[in-house]
Amino acid sequence: MNVRKKVDFLIAGCGYAGSVAARQLADAGKKVLVVDRREHIAGNAYDYHDENGVLVHKYGPHIFHTNSQRIFEFLSQFTQWRDYQHRVQAVVEGQQLPFPINIETINRLYGHSFSEPAEMMDFFEKVREQRDPIRSSEDTVVNAVGMDLYEKFFKNYTLKQWGIHPSELDASVASRIPYRTDDEDRYFTDKFQGMPLYGYTKMFEAILDSPNIEVRLGESFKDTLNSVNPEHIIYTGSIDSYFDNCFGKLPYRSLRFEHEHHKELDQFQTVGTVNYPNDHAYTRITEFKHLTGQQCQGTSIVKEYPTDKGEPYYPVPTSDNAELFKQYNVLAKKQTDVTFLGRLAQYRYYNMDQVVGAALKAASRLLEN
Repeated sequence: MNVRKKVDFLIAGCGYAGSVAARQLADAGKKVLVVDRREHIAGNAYDYHDENGVLVHKYGPHIFHTNSQRIFEFLSQFTQWRDYQHRVQAVVEGQQLPFPINIETINRLYGHSFSEPAEMMDFFEKVREQRDPIRSSEDTVVNAVGMDLYEKFFKNYTLKQWGIHPSELDASVASRIPYRTDDEDRYFTDKFQGMPLYGYTKMFEAILDSPNIEVRLGESFKDTLNSVNPEHIIYTGSIDSYFDNCFGKLPYRSLRFEHEHHKELDQFQTVGTVNYPNDHAYTRITEFKHLTGQQCQGTSIVKEYPTDKGEPYYPVPTSDNAELFKQYNVLAKKQTDVTFLGRLAQYRYYNMDQVVGAALKAASRLLEN
């Protein structure tokens, strides 16, 4: 007779959601088992040194940013930081222009010589097309900056990224991207920005380094349940998978990554990420040495190809998908011994810091019960 191991918490997934929750619970004296079907920790934030010695992000660029002092201080227990201000440019009509759109973008694109925010505000007011109500990502962008900028910077990028027209995509997706009336060229303007000094994987190793945490890699959640008897489960995978897709599969968007190394170049591009909204099958190229500050011979880049196949990365925010998720969420709320946490389990387009915040909150709530 097999005796199932008793633990206080079984956590499926050791990305941000699972790892942060595990550490909070472990620090409170709870016995935690974290299981992940991948062979590594850190989820999609996993980084490693490639065969050329360059620190790269396996699943595309991750740049940490937050306005929450609590979240920043929590992670700072487990890493030092490299100050890094991410900059992005977009290739439009043969020019590499600052993105998000700012004064320089408009001046170079249209031959203007604006120098004051008031001039930019007047410009946007003249070109914008009022949409009321605002229901879609197309509505959001056109209402703010007009049709021409929408078509040059957003329309085709969105089609590639999401596989659906911006007019069908929830307004919240486009609202994540600001439009500047000054010369600010940083992609993020959060109070706290940076990269873990020794990489994300090292930070996750420190988060999971507790005598109350056991980590099992390369093992499925369902297989683990056969040998473990948990008081409570925290599930960070796809919510539809947990319920065996009983209402049908929720759509998730995936990415295919094409990593390249250029041994003859010290630098491939002038900024961390360059977007290609209208050219190529890929959406963007990121050069990792900008992000990490690493000094070494040669440079490594990654091209991102959005796809419907492969690992689920992003929930697809449409009204139909929201309705399907609600059906699964009704089932989830009935599971008194299971907490659903993270992008895939909550079907929310979280940033990294938002996942950390949700995990801290969930762990606190569980400890109160």
